[in-house]
Amino acid sequence: MNISVKIAGVELKNPVMTASGTFGSGAEYSEFVDLGRLGAVVTKGVARTPWPGNPTPRIAETHGGMLNAVGLQNPGIDLFIQRDLPFLERQDTKIVVNVCGKTTEDYCEVVERLADTAADLLEINISCPNVKEGGIAFGQNPRAVEAITTEIKKYAKQPVIMKLSPNVTDITETAKAAEAGGADALSLINTLTGMKIDIYKRAFALANKTGGLSGPAIKPVAVRMVYQTARAVKLPIIGMGGIANAEDAIEFLMAGASAIAIGTANFANLGAAQEIAEGLELFMKEQGIKDIREIIGCVE
Repeated sequence: MNISVKIAGVELKNPVMTASGTFGSGAEYSEFVDLGRLGAVVTKGVARTPWPGNPTPRIAETHGGMLNAVGLQNPGIDLFIQRDLPFLERQDTKIVVNVCGKTTEDYCEVVERLADTAADLLEINISCPNVKEGGIAFGQNPRAVEAITTEIKKYAKQPVIMKLSPNVTDITETAKAAEAGGADALSLINTLTGMKIDIYKRAFALANKTGGLSGPAIKPVAVRMVYQTARAVKLPIIGMGGIANAEDAIEFLMAGASAIAIGTANFANLGAAQEIAEGLELFMKEQGIKDIREIIGCVE
């Protein structure tokens, strides 16, 4: 039985990855999860300089999910290379480094710093606000998506995955723009923008007022967007958004994703990613599926 997949030429032992921002850089989970059972670990976003993140409170539970406005708090690329990458190098899994920034130059500098490291793939978070364009996220404008992808590709030695925002009218337009810019793969979806109000305090539940909605509540939206995108571009897709069990993961694969990432489920169940990888194998055995490629994109 073959459960390995390839993303832009990089072979993963199975299609299960962690979603950026929900797994740190793996060390926090390593005593609970055998990282070697995962196809890849995706790190928390890394920026050119340390980011303190947003003021608290910055997480709120919702029905079927959670809102977060953490603000991409991270230690910066210097400490990441010194502390986090060496740990990941010792694990029997692929390394996907998530990159964030406030300007195109920020992204390119981090990508250049990672060029000669052990990182196998780079995931570019284009849901960050573009400070030079009045704060609109890079990923909400197809022209900006193509432009930043083109620039990043000039500096990247590893394959580049562009992480798409669902907060757009038509996600296939940004997907096509990333493809035109030279992206090697896509990941989707990032969180949906949401809000929660504490009716007893008459105040917003998050200090930032709005936050990113994740968890099971967004899964049907995510599956639909993966399905649409898989038919609009020729790039491999990493699907995510509300995956909590193996059945959820299989939906994404059948919709056209070549791999999947587990995010919010990690907070409720530390072993979620490993259990999903094992559940996928069990499903294939029970269904007599010899190669995972038999089910990737199998629905028309």
